[in-house]
Amino acid sequence: MTELQRLRADHAPAVLAFELANRAYFAASVSDRGEAYFERFAERFDALLAEQEAGVCAFHVLVAENGSVLGRFNLTDIADGTAELGYRVAEHATGRGVATAAVRELCRLAAERYGLHTVRAAAALTNTASRRVLTKAGFIPVGPADPADVGGRPGTWYRLSVPLRPRT
Repeated sequence: MTELQRLRADHAPAVLAFELANRAYFAASVSDRGEAYFERFAERFDALLAEQEAGVCAFHVLVAENGSVLGRFNLTDIADGTAELGYRVAEHATGRGVATAAVRELCRLAAERYGLHTVRAAAALTNTASRRVLTKAGFIPVGPADPADVGGRPGTWYRLSVPLRPRT
């Protein structure tokens, strides 16, 4: 059984292992993070936790039963009831509905836990899997994305209106 968990300090080793194991796979569809990301991973990870603590982002990991990370699912730029969704899933976990289920769960949390009413996401036109995940999760395409927003590739912005519920 997998579980979507809010990012914590003790996730750092599993997140690093996830990023290293899937680096080439991710680079095929989004910009590579570069050597500096991995060389300064601990510092960057601490910065993510600080952003989360400040309430401007909400980072989550999809954790497998064995404690490994299967995916990262993030709400960034949280302001005025909106946020941007970003996610990546391990290559070996693709094609099984894992991403769609986690995106749906995160969008539920967006409303219930974070008080959001709108979630946006951008996907490259060449990233068919990501566009399919967004559509299955209820997002609708709303217009072209600047290539800078999708790793230098042409893309589309998607939007989902989530029902506003009291925060828990």
